[in-house]
Amino acid sequence: MDCPSEDELEEFEDASEHFEDIKQTGACAVESYGKEEDVSKLQQDVPAPSEILVQLIGTSSVTLAWDRPDNISTFELTYYDITTTKTSTITNDTAIEVEDLCPGTEYTFTLVSISDNEKRSVGVEVTACTRPVPPENFKVESVGTTSVTLIWDASGCEENKFHVVCSHNGKIIQEEIKESRPVVFHDLIPGKKYSFHLTKVLSNDNRSKEAVTYAQTKTNIQSLLHDLGLEQYYPNKLSLSNVLQIDKRSVTDEPAQSLSSLPWLFLKKLMMVNVTTRSVKYSSDEIEDLQSLDFDNDTFDFLSDRHSSVNPLDIVTALLLCADGFLQQEMVSKMSMCQFSVPLLLPKCDTQQCMYMLWAMRDIVKKYRPHSLSDSKGFVEDRIVHSEFPLVSFVRLGDCSISKSQILNKLLSNPQQYHDTFVHHDMDCGDIPRKISNGLVEMGWYLPCGNKNIDVFPEPVAVANLRGDIRTFEAQYSFLCQTSTAVFVFFDNLDTNYKLLTNQHAKAQFFLVGNVQNKTFDLEQLKRTANEMSLKKNNIILKNNQNDANFVKNLHSVVNHIINNHGKKACLEVMDTVAHELGIHVDEDIQDCQKAKDNAHVLTTNIQETLQFKNDQLPLQGQIWKDLAKLEKEECRLRKAGNQNIETYKSDLQIKKMELRKQQSKYDISEAMSCFVSALSSSQERPYFLKWMRMNLDNLSRKSLSSLREQYKEKCQKFSENKEEIAQLDQEISNSSLGIEHFLREMGQLYEAAVSLPENVESRKQMLHLPRLCAELMLDGFPLELVDGDASNIPLRWVSDVLLYLNSSVQPNNKIMVVTVLGVQSTGKSTLLNTMFGVQFAVSSGRCTRGAFMQMIKVTEDIKKELGCDYLVIIDTEGLKSPELAKLDDSHEHDNELATLVVGLSDITIINIAMENSTEMKDILQIVVHAFIRMKEIGKKPKCLFVHQNVADVSAHDKNMRDRKLLLEQLNEMTEAAAKMENKEEYKKFSDVIDYDPETCNWYIPGLWHGNPPMAPVNAGYSEAVYDLKKNMMEVIGKCKNKASGNNITDFLEWTKSLWNAVKYENFIFSFRNSLVADAYMRLCTEFHKWEWSFRKHMHSWATQAETRVSNFETFKLKSDKSDLKDLLCKLKQEAVTKLDTLEKTTMENLSKYFEQTEGHVYLVEKYKEDFVSSVKSLRRETESSLLTQLETTVDIRRGMNNLDNIKKTFTDTMEKKVLALLEKLRKNSSSKRDAHTTDNELDRFFEQIWQDTISELSFTGMKKKKISDFVFKQLRENMKQRGGSVSQKLTSVNLNNCGTGVFKVANVENFFKKMIKHVFNYNYTVDLQNFADHIIQTCTQFVLDTTSQHLDYHDNYIQEILHIIDDGLMSNKNMGFSEDFELSLKLHICGFSARKFQEMHECFIKENDPRRCLDQYKDKYRNDFKDLFHARDQCQRKAEEFTKLCLMPAVEAFIYSSLGPDVVDKMLQGKNAFQFSTRGFFQYTLLKELVNEDKFEQFVTYISKYEHFVKGWILDQITKQFSNEHEVFELEEHHLRGITKEILEAVKMAQNGKYEDGIKGFIHCVCKKLEQKLIIPKDALETVMVLNNASQEPFADWLTKSVEEMEQTLKEQLKKVDIQDKLNKLKIKPQDELFKRVFGCGKQCPFCSAPCEAGGEAHTDHCASVHRPQGLGRYRYQNNEKLVADICSTNVHSEVSFRCFQTKYNFHPYKRYREIFPDWHIPADASIQASDYWKYVMARFNDKFAEEYNARPADVPLMWKSITKQQAEESLKESFSIK
Repeated sequence: MDCPSEDELEEFEDASEHFEDIKQTGACAVESYGKEEDVSKLQQDVPAPSEILVQLIGTSSVTLAWDRPDNISTFELTYYDITTTKTSTITNDTAIEVEDLCPGTEYTFTLVSISDNEKRSVGVEVTACTRPVPPENFKVESVGTTSVTLIWDASGCEENKFHVVCSHNGKIIQEEIKESRPVVFHDLIPGKKYSFHLTKVLSNDNRSKEAVTYAQTKTNIQSLLHDLGLEQYYPNKLSLSNVLQIDKRSVTDEPAQSLSSLPWLFLKKLMMVNVTTRSVKYSSDEIEDLQSLDFDNDTFDFLSDRHSSVNPLDIVTALLLCADGFLQQEMVSKMSMCQFSVPLLLPKCDTQQCMYMLWAMRDIVKKYRPHSLSDSKGFVEDRIVHSEFPLVSFVRLGDCSISKSQILNKLLSNPQQYHDTFVHHDMDCGDIPRKISNGLVEMGWYLPCGNKNIDVFPEPVAVANLRGDIRTFEAQYSFLCQTSTAVFVFFDNLDTNYKLLTNQHAKAQFFLVGNVQNKTFDLEQLKRTANEMSLKKNNIILKNNQNDANFVKNLHSVVNHIINNHGKKACLEVMDTVAHELGIHVDEDIQDCQKAKDNAHVLTTNIQETLQFKNDQLPLQGQIWKDLAKLEKEECRLRKAGNQNIETYKSDLQIKKMELRKQQSKYDISEAMSCFVSALSSSQERPYFLKWMRMNLDNLSRKSLSSLREQYKEKCQKFSENKEEIAQLDQEISNSSLGIEHFLREMGQLYEAAVSLPENVESRKQMLHLPRLCAELMLDGFPLELVDGDASNIPLRWVSDVLLYLNSSVQPNNKIMVVTVLGVQSTGKSTLLNTMFGVQFAVSSGRCTRGAFMQMIKVTEDIKKELGCDYLVIIDTEGLKSPELAKLDDSHEHDNELATLVVGLSDITIINIAMENSTEMKDILQIVVHAFIRMKEIGKKPKCLFVHQNVADVSAHDKNMRDRKLLLEQLNEMTEAAAKMENKEEYKKFSDVIDYDPETCNWYIPGLWHGNPPMAPVNAGYSEAVYDLKKNMMEVIGKCKNKASGNNITDFLEWTKSLWNAVKYENFIFSFRNSLVADAYMRLCTEFHKWEWSFRKHMHSWATQAETRVSNFETFKLKSDKSDLKDLLCKLKQEAVTKLDTLEKTTMENLSKYFEQTEGHVYLVEKYKEDFVSSVKSLRRETESSLLTQLETTVDIRRGMNNLDNIKKTFTDTMEKKVLALLEKLRKNSSSKRDAHTTDNELDRFFEQIWQDTISELSFTGMKKKKISDFVFKQLRENMKQRGGSVSQKLTSVNLNNCGTGVFKVANVENFFKKMIKHVFNYNYTVDLQNFADHIIQTCTQFVLDTTSQHLDYHDNYIQEILHIIDDGLMSNKNMGFSEDFELSLKLHICGFSARKFQEMHECFIKENDPRRCLDQYKDKYRNDFKDLFHARDQCQRKAEEFTKLCLMPAVEAFIYSSLGPDVVDKMLQGKNAFQFSTRGFFQYTLLKELVNEDKFEQFVTYISKYEHFVKGWILDQITKQFSNEHEVFELEEHHLRGITKEILEAVKMAQNGKYEDGIKGFIHCVCKKLEQKLIIPKDALETVMVLNNASQEPFADWLTKSVEEMEQTLKEQLKKVDIQDKLNKLKIKPQDELFKRVFGCGKQCPFCSAPCEAGGEAHTDHCASVHRPQGLGRYRYQNNEKLVADICSTNVHSEVSFRCFQTKYNFHPYKRYREIFPDWHIPADASIQASDYWKYVMARFNDKFAEEYNARPADVPLMWKSITKQQAEESLKESFSIK
């Protein structure tokens, strides 16, 4: 064994303590040694030490002491063990501590005296054993209620034993000697603290020092909670929200694999009111396959199976102890629905105390019919805590062989409907010993249904059952004795326990119930006890040889007698007094609960008459609110406008609304509402207060509504006779209904009234916290009223602000999925949702859900990713009315509104159908189909599940195949009918509207009750079917989140606003506007415009390169290349098609990828996908057409230029030959000594002579001049030949040269508009027609200017393009009814001035390209070349400079201007301009905002009357402003200049590597060849440079490099000096035109008000504008008074007003059906009343000026328009264009 270090040594202990140990091991044995004959001699010589004492023994040391002999000062100590021996000398000391010994080892110590002469004495010997090292890491491994398990580090101690002692308060309880660890102490007392002492014992019985640890045994509750995994929730920390949240285990069927799974499985089943809840158990291993079992060898440990389970009562008790008050209430309510017994007295763990569960039972409401009411068919409905029933208690004294609980179950059940109300021994896990539920008093009820053949008892009775022996639970027993009508004591042997029975001072009757068959039964003792208790024979019930049925029958007779003959009844609410007297705690005694109770009592105690209370204390939700709701709908529907001006009528409605709001704001907050809001402000008290309020109000409503509903029922049986009375009763029922929703509704109205006040008003500020309170309520799990069912309206401002507060509270976890249930009234919708999600919607109290309520359920982290949301929002709706009641009012309209709203808000819609009512089913199907068609049209795609309730058969799904087929037929029929009503006749089948599979979208759920209520439990099949539905829904939600990113709360709010705004209009589909859809559409448009510009930009770049190749083709074509321009054109066309194919494919892929993404609500705009696909195809077609035309034109022009170039080259070659011949001649005759100056003059003379000779020899034919007007006229005749003979005849007499000379005036309008004028109400068509003509003329003029600025020759394509522009304009505005005469006069005018301009261009082109002129301009250059050659001067520098200046510089400048256009566009689409040019809608917003800010009337007129002109001018201004800073545009220019300069230098460098046969000409040609893709080198200039060039290659290259570098600097300086306007004119691609194409769109304008279309893409099927304007701004006026029209078409299309125009053949047509006339225009309702404030403001502000401009009288502007401010106008713009 290794010895420990000093650090590890223990302190010594006094060895005397271990003296006995030492004696036993021979530690004190002393021996003499040496030879026998020498002993006496040694002794005489040196005295030996006396006896050695072992003073202290440690783990690694021993302390020895001895007495010193006289005259001896030195000693020698020798000690050894089995392996080692050591010696040490000791001087002047009589004690020593021997160290560095090994623990647990026996040593022998020998001490010898040493004399001065070094003689030695006889040795004295002693043996000692060092202590073992104490055990290390001694600790508690586990603690149970009656056991503790200990472990320690026992390595290296295999041969040792361990002594373990368990002590309590210093007293040894148990001890164990173990050879190995662990050690387990059993039979300890729960909840006690114990100390444990561990000693290592060696084989020689030597012991180590003690190691000590402590442990406290768990109480029974601690142990059970640990096993169940509930420790963290104890006490009362488990909330209802914990249980209701959606987690993985709530939607999966995994069996419980551990005890900790059982409570959650229990709660999951209980919340689903599953009657198998109490049968929860777990199996640690999967069930083995029976075939694999080895019956011979397998051991069966049944006891371990018993211990692995838990008694159901223990689970219930544990959960109730961990649950807070609200979860307790929910648990108890659900247990009661399952007909389980509920806790009356809950034991408080291991103490003798208990809790009276009054609060937990307060939510139980029971409905029953005692036999006393059976004849009248009346019933009693009341809270169980308020009811007074006889209470019969059953207890046990000592052991009892009769199963008390089982007998009770049989007592309370009739033979046809047995149910286990109480848990008993024979139920699942009922035989498991109870750990914490002894002392539990459970309560059950028997409630009669009124049928004497079924009822067990004629009157209601309450039954209490005490678990455990009354000797142990005297408090509970005493409570029962004092509150019960009768107490039944079950026993086997009374023995001496009877005194407990006789000591009770109770009024209850006692009954002793014994089992005679039991061996311990003592009849004599029973008699003594009966006498002692003065019991009669009837009070003793004995079970003899009879079976349980007869025994229960006897018991039943006794209980029945008690019910009928004993007057004492118990009321749970009153019994708390007894509890207090006995020291029993009451669960609702906590301060917050009591304070809330008092506050709720104060509020509700004074409610005598519900209607009066509502009028006095809740006045804002009364008639004023209902009138407001009606006004809001009338603002949209305009049904009562009659002959009034629509906008004036709307203005009047707004004034009425303001008046109503003012009336509301006059009300101060009532006393009741003040108390209500105050109570809500305390977060601790709030949930209790709301619960008390709900219970109190339900109690009041139940009383007041019961009689009204009876009357209602009677009247409905004779419907036709009592229509008015039924309507009145319906209103009374609505008025008499009072719930928390009414108080919250009042809060909403207080808030809405307050925010309508100015911001600085104090009463407004006081209400601003109300939305926050309501948001907190929602987070607490309380529903929010979304739709007020009484007023059929949404308080949008209130709902908005509540949801915004809610959103800010949960961010970023604000993603939601919405589930809605729709169904006919009273078909169990709310119950279905309560069962599925545990949500707290009202399902009782004699009233159904009114309106729509939403509630949030949290989704836990473990399933959040799967579901794609943070919360599930459940919406419960008001029951849709039956067809019979629909005759009373406009309920169908109301139903459609509600269904459309909630379906639109939903991700999943559950259609709840009660199978027994097919008429109602058809009714709801019609409503639902309408809603789904509407959603289909607006891009929403909710999933749909049909739930068929009350289908009992297990084979329902198969048997109902025929029903499903029938349902599908009905759905298809309804779809076709609804589609016609919605003007969407393309929908023929239900599957056209929504993804519907009859097999997977139909769910069959059996009836709710198993048997006859009130004693029927919930049907297990109902719970299981609902659970299956819930699981399926979670799967559907999981799939939904893959298609969409999921709405967040703000998105949900936007949908609520837009859907509600749309349902207020009669035509929902064409009234729907949604900011989320608008935002998604804008994003799509923004992306599409990026792709479109990328497409155009790439094609611009390719087209520029193609033109460059055409221009350079002949110049740099190799001699071996036999192709011509025609071949090149074919090749370019093929390349163009390939390039277009690639770009089209890329754009299509971008579009597809965009629609595949889940972000940005892309799914909402999926219906526009085809429009954008068509737009891509259209873009490709248009680009291809214009590009091919452009290529053909370029090649044709180039072909003509080539002829000129060939003539020029002939002249150049001739001149070169003449000059070279002259040089040769002069060199032969000249003298080198002649004066240079004289020589130059002579050279000039010689050169002039040869120049003149050559000129006279050459023939300068040039190009022939053409008469362009003839070409133009020919194209015009071709264009007009389809118009008929009269047009052709007029053309024959026209001289085009006389056309287009002056200003075009619309002449003879009266002739070709004579018919129209008869029908028009003074609309000025002449002005409109003139504006149209001016616009076309302006467009064509601009085209002519752009074309002529290119300095090219005329081509027929130019005039064809002009005629195409005119035809497009005529076609786009064909609704104006153009005549052939107008068309001809317009075309003649435009062709006339175009022909003259093109003639000028043609003549200019001929002049510029005249060969003689071109030759003359290079005369000086020839002269200089001649002189240089004659004098043999170096030409390198001059030639390099000429090449740079004449060839490269113009080419580079042209390259820059051809490249700059797209860059300018890119720059405009970035930074501060990105927003305004991103989409057409945002462009409109920018324009309109700037107009209103500048506030210039003239600008408005231009914008309205000359929209295209205005837009082009505005865009040009924006570009000019953007690039007015020269630095910005110069950066772009410099970038291109730097790039092309670099390429030129690289070309020069590469050309230097070659050797050329034709010298410098070959070098220059090589340089140009390398640049031919980008630069168009002027051919004539190039030829001139290469003529007479004798420069050497290397020097020329060096000078050329220098010249190019200088050129870069020169061009930089030149570019800086050019004005931005001039630059824009020089650009090949005009940025203003590209931006115009981007934002102008299709150019269509609203047929009523001329608002421009903003739809994205070019091929959209519907035109739309975000904001429409008063028609008077477009010159409309009334026929009778010349006043401008103030009507707005977005209002008119939803009114009863009519219009007439050219398209209607001047017959009146309803605005509502405008799509019949203008099918490609979509004019939705304004997003709000304020949405069109912008143009109302403009019209009101400039009314007189517009009248003057249009030569009309001012419009009758509604009063409200005049109050609109500029700020409000800007805000309305933001709203209309969905600007955040």
